[in-house]
Amino acid sequence: MNKKYELTKTSRKIRGVTCFQICVLRNFGQFEKGDLGGWIESENNLSHEGNAFVFGDAFVFNDARVFGDAWVYGNAQVFDKAQVSDGAHISGNAHIYGNVHIFGDAWISGNVRITGKAQITGDIWISNDISENEAII
Repeated sequence: MNKKYELTKTSRKIRGVTCFQICVLRNFGQFEKGDLGGWIESENNLSHEGNAFVFGDAFVFNDARVFGDAWVYGNAQVFDKAQVSDGAHISGNAHIYGNVHIFGDAWISGNVRITGKAQITGDIWISNDISENEAII
């Protein structure tokens, strides 16, 4: 396997879990070698295949997985057993957790919380940027 990123020694704790910042090892998609990414607990959280990536101040941890061409960025958090795949984008302050699976071209942003056993797919956009209130799905 040709790794596209590595865990750096820079770490931060979130919800009691130590996550490491990632660094791009080879050019892929719009990311270039040397770019710093977001934060993951281990390489199990982010696939080395496709253009999937975690960047900004986003965190992916526990048994959560990001793969395909999915992106997690901004201040988003994906954790527990959540999966984000295909061309899905998770951004803003979104928290995705539980047994949630987000795939297709779904875009989740803002102060949205998605939990439980939800499956979100297709060309859908879920956002809550209108007020400080949280949308809970």
